[in-house]
Amino acid sequence: MPVITFSFRDLVSLTGKELPADELASLIPMMGADFHHYDEGTDEMGIEFFPDRPDMYSVEGIARSLRTFIGIEKGLKHYEVTESGITMKVEASIGPVRPFVVAGVVRGLTITDTMIRSLMEVQEKIHLTAGRKRMKVSIGIHDLDKVEPPFTYTAVKPEDVSFVPLGKTEPMNLAEILQRHEKGTDYAYILEGKERYPIIFDKNGEVLSFPPIINGVLTTVTEETKDVFIDVTGTDANAISGVLNIVSTLLAERGGKIQSVRLTGSVHTTTPNLNPVKWELDPDYCNSILGLNLTNQEMATCLEKMGYDAKPDGMIIEVHSPSTRMDLLHQIDLVEDVAKGYGYARFGKSRPHVQAIGAERPIERASDLVRHLMIGYDYYEVTTLTLSSQKEQFEEMRLPTEEVVEIMNPISEDHTCLRVHLLPSLLAVLRKSKHRDLPQRIFEVGDVLKGPDRRKHLAALAVHPKASFTEMKSLVEGVMRDLVVSYTIAASSNPMYIDGRGADLLVDERPIGHFGEMHPEVIANNELGYPVISFEIDLDTALKGRMQRLV
Repeated sequence: MPVITFSFRDLVSLTGKELPADELASLIPMMGADFHHYDEGTDEMGIEFFPDRPDMYSVEGIARSLRTFIGIEKGLKHYEVTESGITMKVEASIGPVRPFVVAGVVRGLTITDTMIRSLMEVQEKIHLTAGRKRMKVSIGIHDLDKVEPPFTYTAVKPEDVSFVPLGKTEPMNLAEILQRHEKGTDYAYILEGKERYPIIFDKNGEVLSFPPIINGVLTTVTEETKDVFIDVTGTDANAISGVLNIVSTLLAERGGKIQSVRLTGSVHTTTPNLNPVKWELDPDYCNSILGLNLTNQEMATCLEKMGYDAKPDGMIIEVHSPSTRMDLLHQIDLVEDVAKGYGYARFGKSRPHVQAIGAERPIERASDLVRHLMIGYDYYEVTTLTLSSQKEQFEEMRLPTEEVVEIMNPISEDHTCLRVHLLPSLLAVLRKSKHRDLPQRIFEVGDVLKGPDRRKHLAALAVHPKASFTEMKSLVEGVMRDLVVSYTIAASSNPMYIDGRGADLLVDERPIGHFGEMHPEVIANNELGYPVISFEIDLDTALKGRMQRLV
């Protein structure tokens, strides 16, 4: 979870009330965070937040929440937004690359070193969490006086545009930035496979930003900066809007005046939109969840303490939430804030009504026994990631594609889904160990996902010059005998095996696994140069109804 570090005296100044450090340390957990550290000598304080609260990833956001929590202010903080007269044209070419953008202006700032550090930290923390390492959201903050509106957000060929990026002194084109700049090499994967890259120009063709990679040195924010232009780009329209609201209100907490930017071209809207979001809270639902008997007015008061506007309206409570609260999805989120506003310490203590003793599930105890059996057969246990890829699971194994649970924002092309087979993961281990002596014999007892169901599988591989179908058949027969499972063997048409050298394992006439000699194409796909034999068994199905007897 992100730890936000800042000056304790700066927090006290922004809060508007003298708070001893030890008092603040006791308040923070009541707000749903964790007090991390305080160094009196350096005045540095750290608070750890859950990733769902990016509105509190800055000392300004923490101070805003504290003011309502301790009663200095009441309810929702409202910010005035005036028109800047600035426009940004969003060209259609950007659609296939990085389709969404919002922007805003904040004027009249007095920039200090402390404020610059706060801005840098909030950018870093949001990029890492809500921004999914800049894949989903990236932020650019610019000295507005160094450029001339209107601005243009477009897509260009990598070699067609050059500028001096932050941290460098010489111009580089976009392709060179991805190859030679530190941020470029870190985030080049986001633009992998794209023929054009996103760019933001001003009226005179000066580059503000190459999102999501790096800003231009021209618009660097310094202590002389008075007015800033903020751009937020990404792949999720709601996420970038919420982040713009967070950054612009953060600057408003420092005395800045927020102004809007009109987007034209392929979109027509004005941002930022700081209008509160309307919710309805069912008091009976809230009390049933919390085990309390609060009145509607008491619930509204609790929500005001957490920075909402709230008032009873007949049988419901009408709630208005800040535009910076990106974490609110359901009224259960409001219930959580009612609990915080009520006070965790006031819930008291009670003994549990039911006594229960934890115990391993039968399949886990059976899995431990299976591990001991495989070690006894002179196989080494390995543990691999449940994350895999469609290429590894199907293409390299010569298997037909199945439905898998896909990862929405994978960090690499090797981790795009949850695995449905163990053997591809074991082959990856052999591929990385091919410089070791032979024979190599490994196994794993691990989870796979078949549709929505998690299953426990056992798989094993052996590689050496004399590996044969007979060797693996003997191992499978020994394992099934030791597990006291009645089975039959049938010829298999599984394409991962050499034709005529693969077999299916049946229990009660149902297939529960397979074994055999790997097809040469599978071996070549995994860069191995010797025969490979394998088996994989669905333990959940094989041991169904037999686990109690087994363990």
